[in-house]
Formats: sequence, structure tokens, C-alpha cells
Amino acid sequence: MAPTDESAPPSGPMPPARNTAGPGSRMPRWLPRAMVLAFALYAVFQLGSWAFHQLTALLINVLISFFLALAIEPAVSWMAARGMRRGLATGLVFLAVMVVAAGFVTLLGSMLAGQIIRMVEDFPEYLDSVINWVNVHFHTELKRVDIQEGLLRSDWLRTYVQNSATGVLDVSAQVLGGLFQLLTITLFSFYFAADGPRLRRALCSVLPPARQAEVLRAWEIAVDKTGGYLYSRGLMALFSGVAHYILLQVLEVPYAPVLAVWVGLVSQFIPTIGTYLAGALPMLIAFTVDPWYALWVLIFVVVYQQFENYVLQPKLTSKTVDIHPAVAFGSVIAGTALLGAVGALIAIPAVATLQAFLGAYVKRYEVTDDPRVHGRRDRGPGPGPLRRVRELWARGAGAARPGKAGGPGKGPS
Repeated sequence: MAPTDESAPPSGPMPPARNTAGPGSRMPRWLPRAMVLAFALYAVFQLGSWAFHQLTALLINVLISFFLALAIEPAVSWMAARGMRRGLATGLVFLAVMVVAAGFVTLLGSMLAGQIIRMVEDFPEYLDSVINWVNVHFHTELKRVDIQEGLLRSDWLRTYVQNSATGVLDVSAQVLGGLFQLLTITLFSFYFAADGPRLRRALCSVLPPARQAEVLRAWEIAVDKTGGYLYSRGLMALFSGVAHYILLQVLEVPYAPVLAVWVGLVSQFIPTIGTYLAGALPMLIAFTVDPWYALWVLIFVVVYQQFENYVLQPKLTSKTVDIHPAVAFGSVIAGTALLGAVGALIAIPAVATLQAFLGAYVKRYEVTDDPRVHGRRDRGPGPGPLRRVRELWARGAGAARPGKAGGPGKGPS
């Protein structure tokens, strides 16, 4: 039998090889749908991003309105519980707030107008005193008439007047925009406060009973924390205003009541930099009376701020907005970075609400009585270094003293 060659190709026709990449291959059925779905999702994302950027101002106004409604919720609920209609109670609260704000703005505007008129009238005297000081110390011969003529003929003044004239329309547009924003916030706040129960019912109607209890609990905590934050700040503003009014009245600084109200409100309701903004105006007014008075005002502002931070504020906010000062400071910075001044205002009540809500779901245990918990180190059963030093000192002092009878240092009698 002849040997067969295994490496030789088998006889007979070979089956045709399939060409998967040829022109006759078909695309998977899921690929077109996936591409269409990907393009649709991308288009929806772009549309949502564009809409969010366009509606950012409206969303911020709604957020401010919601927190304002939470702040006045206790007062509205208190009046509604005594038989008053909720809409009427909300209107009375808003009317009281608007009357107080309008009176404060009117008094502050009259004070600023009077001070500006006084400064304009006394400007020649200030200018003469400055010119005399320069002439005496630098041996010059400046005159007020020459300086006034140089200012009137300067290109800087002409450019400033032209820019001011062209900026009038921009200022008017900003004022109108601010009034419209204030009206929007007021309307949304009114609806949120007046229709609070209806809004809660509408929100709970789409949730199961277990979730409804959690939402109502979070809403109640938010009302308590936001209202407590507002009322505690108002009480601290009252203390601050009274203290600064007494100082300004003693120094005989004009417009002491309005300046005291300014310091109280601005220092409490503008976080972080409110104290410096509040103290700048009374310092400026006091400087027009006597430069030393401005220094006394500055010292008082700094001292009172320390008293408020370490004594007054912990006592007033311990039961309303009980958060660590470092957490409050960090929340203000984060809120400012996210939403600007609005974020700085609502950061503390928002963080306090979140902390109180999460505290109900965090299991706590009894802390062991370990010295390290109290900031002390366990030094073991032996005496500490300080006690050892005292023992060595006592031994040395005893050896240096004359001994008793029969002891060293005393001979036989």
C-alpha cells in the first residue's frame, strides 16, 4: 500500500470562503437605532443646557422666594391658626416688611443727601486747609483759584462728564431690572407662603406614604431653621443697633439713629464682609466731625464684633442654627462661589437644614471615657513628668535644710 502524503491538499472542490467585509454584508439592526438615540440624547442635553443658562436668573429668583417664604412661614402660620385667612396673613407680613424697608431707605437717603450737601458746601474749606498744609510743608505757593481753573480745563473732567452722560441709560436700565427682579421675588414669595399647604399636598400626592413623611419632616426642619436664622439675626441686629446708637450719640455724630440701623442690618444680613461695610459709613460721618471720632468708632466696631462672635451669637443661635463656625464659614464661601451674594445669604440656613435632616438618620453611640477623647494623653500608672520634677525638688530642698536632733547637720549636745 502506497504511503499517503498528509501535507498534500485534500482532493475535491473546496467550499467558498465567506467574505464578511464584502459589499453584500448587512449592518446590525441595533446600530442605526443606537446612533439615532445618541444624537437625540445629545440634542436634548444641548437644549437643556441652553434653557438652563437662559433661565438661571429666574431659577435664582425662585430660590430666593422659596427661602423668604420659609422665613415668614412661622408668622403666617401663627396668624392663620387664630382664624385669619392665610392670604390675608401673608399680605400683612409683607406690608409690615415693606413699610420698614421703605422707612429705612427713606431715612438713609435723606441722611446721605444731607451729608453730600454738607460736604459740597464745606469743600472749599477742606481744599483751603489742604492747600495751606501743602504750602507750609513743601514751601509752595498754591492757590485755590489756580487749582479750580486747572480742574475745569482738564481733559480728565471732560472725559468723566461724557462717560457719566452716556452711562445714565445703563444705570436706568439696571434700576428697572432690579425693580422687576424685586417684584418677581415678592410675587413668588407671596404665593409660596400663602399656598404653602396646597403646595405640600400637591408634592405629597405623587409620593408613597413613607416618602411623604420624610418630605414633610424636611419641610418642617427647613421652616424652623430658616425662620430661626432670620429671627436670631434680627435680634442680633437689634442689639448691634442699640450699642452703636449709644456710641454715636455719646460722640454727637449726626444721624445716629439711621447709622445705628444701618450698622445693625448690614452687619448681620451680609455675611463675612458685612461688618466692614457697616462700619465704614459711620466712620466716614464721624471723620467729618472729628478724625479721632472715626478712630473710636473703628475700635468699638472691632471690640463689639469679638463680643458678638464669642458671647452673643452662640447664645442666640444655639437652638436655632446650631452649626460649627468653621462649617458656617465654609458654607458661606461655597454658596458665594456657586450663586454669588444670593448663595452667601442662603448658605447658612440651607446647611443647617441639611445637617438637622441628616442627623435623624445617623446612628450615634455612647462615647467611651478615654482620656484621648478629652484631649489628654494616657501617661500610664507612673507619675507624670511634672509630678516627678516636684518630687525631686522636694527631696533637694529637704536635704539642704538642717537636720533634726541626731540627724546630719546637728552635733551632739
